Amino acid sequence: MVIIIMGVSGSGKTTVGLKLGKELGCPFYDSDDFHTEAAKEKMSRGIALTDEDRFPWLRRLADAMKGWERENKQSVLACSALKQKYRDILEKDLPVRWIYLKGTPELIRQRLKERKSHFWNPQLLDSQFAALEEPAGAITLDINQDSDKMVGSLVRQLKEF
Repeated sequence: MVIIIMGVSGSGKTTVGLKLGKELGCPFYDSDDFHTEAAKEKMSRGIALTDEDRFPWLRRLADAMKGWERENKQSVLACSALKQKYRDILEKDLPVRWIYLKGTPELIRQRLKERKSHFWNPQLLDSQFAALEEPAGAITLDINQDSDKMVGSLVRQLKEF
């Protein structure tokens, strides 16, 4: 199974994903590592990626996920996966469990102000919230809490799955 932690940028996907992977004893992957340099450059200039920009990236991720699924009992992936059609590509022919990190624009905007050394431009936050289609059937966590508490809650909920 691939556990995908999704949400807008700044919601804590990487922080929670790293901790969850460690807690579960499984590999953690960050979807940012699968973006092309051109896509990273575009986002760093405050230009939102189009669906056409995203589809090759999503296909690379889906192919990688199939390899992880063959190699590991579980893997954790941090990926925005804002739209249902993106999630459909990622979960095609794979056992996936979605974790949605939900927060207010105000809280996430504050977190982004504190973020250092990341290519993503905080000016894109509004476009991410505009694109966001909240997932049905995901484990949803309010990000207005300590990441260790969030991971503890996830571990308990994943055991029930």
